[in-house]
Amino acid sequence: MNFDGPNFIPTHPNIVELDRIGDEIAELSAHLDAATARLLDLIREFDARGGWNNGACLSCAHWLCYRVGLEMRAARERVRVARALGTLPQLAQALARGELSYSKVRALTRIATPETEERLLKVGRAGTAEHVERIVRGWRRVDRKIEVEDTARRHKHRAFQAYHDEDGMVVIRARLEPQAGAVVIQAIAAAREALRRKARANDSTNGSAGPQFVDGSAEPRYQDGTPEAPTYQQQGADALALIAETALNHGIPGTPGERYQVVVHVDAAVLADANAPGQSVLEDSAYVPAETSQRLACDASRVVIRHDTDGRITEVGARTRTIPPALRRALEHRDRGCRFPGCGRAFGQGHHIRHWAHGGPTTLSNLTLLCRKHHRAVHEEGFQVERQATGELYFRRPDGTPLVESPPLPPIPSDPVAELRARNALDGIHIDARTSKPDWLGDRLGLGYAIDVLHPAATGERVPTLSS
Repeated sequence: MNFDGPNFIPTHPNIVELDRIGDEIAELSAHLDAATARLLDLIREFDARGGWNNGACLSCAHWLCYRVGLEMRAARERVRVARALGTLPQLAQALARGELSYSKVRALTRIATPETEERLLKVGRAGTAEHVERIVRGWRRVDRKIEVEDTARRHKHRAFQAYHDEDGMVVIRARLEPQAGAVVIQAIAAAREALRRKARANDSTNGSAGPQFVDGSAEPRYQDGTPEAPTYQQQGADALALIAETALNHGIPGTPGERYQVVVHVDAAVLADANAPGQSVLEDSAYVPAETSQRLACDASRVVIRHDTDGRITEVGARTRTIPPALRRALEHRDRGCRFPGCGRAFGQGHHIRHWAHGGPTTLSNLTLLCRKHHRAVHEEGFQVERQATGELYFRRPDGTPLVESPPLPPIPSDPVAELRARNALDGIHIDARTSKPDWLGDRLGLGYAIDVLHPAATGERVPTLSS
């Protein structure tokens, strides 16, 4: 059989053979889609059960990138589709039977909900993958328009009202945008917890036998004679008052750098040996584990303060960077992100392979970049890293087993296509060359009409919109 570039036109004897090849392509593609459905089921279960969370991987997508070799964007998309299909059984079954391609299902899961799944399944069966993509884009444009309108409406109707009730109490009512409301709720929760700690501290100071409970409440009684523990609503009111008092007492913080700076006081002996006696505390005297101090000291500003035997300060050194700026630029240029196997996140912290408190030099050969999670894993979770004589990094799990850069590939059957067909047949899935063929007859897609017919907003329905 001779092929003469793109202008090749098959002669009559070749048409039957080419049709057979085309049918095999279509059939095998449907088999692959059915196998993809099983793969997504496994990914969803593995993700839900936290199989990827072994201390080394950041997410299920990172695990797929490391263990399976998927590119990160493709891995994230597989996890997204797998999660979505958990609530979309009709789309999941169509993919499992090879009736819809993964490309179609991937697009439809961006907009499908349990309420709209059935109508969108018809779209997938009727049109090509290009038709589906165009309808999904049109659908999302309508969704975004609705979201913009909803956002503008919420912003316009935000409000705050405070007035005195008949009994002298101040009544506060507010309508906040979702993001602002979330901030307020979290602030009240933090203030409520601060009040709980204060109440427990008062119990201890006053010699109480511990928190007293009322009607199963887990909250201690007040120490001011209040006969019952505060209700949840009363705690919220106290928390709101604490937030206001804190804002007035502290005023506006200093410069942004000072505002977000965390200071840890740690003895030199503790940096060198986590089991050594000495302090490792924050500014408010809260205890910090020595391993955490060692991690923070890997790449931070450092001020050496010397004390005499009575604890008086005798000398305060100048602030210096543990890793000088020029060396950090070289480190970032060399490592290009976190070096922990399977990670590669772009932003990392400098890690001393042999800590400088143990005599390790601050040199390029003794440094590597690790993201925040994996820097913590090495210092506080038992993972280990060392640089080989060849310059390569060698990572080990807490149990000492090696953590390789690229895991070995699983064994592949000698005839994977036959294995795939046999597996689908065993599962009762019948696939032929027409299984995934769309119902499209070649007519032009009327996108505006399709959206008007399909989108819930066209019939006055209001269903939750999805965003990516």
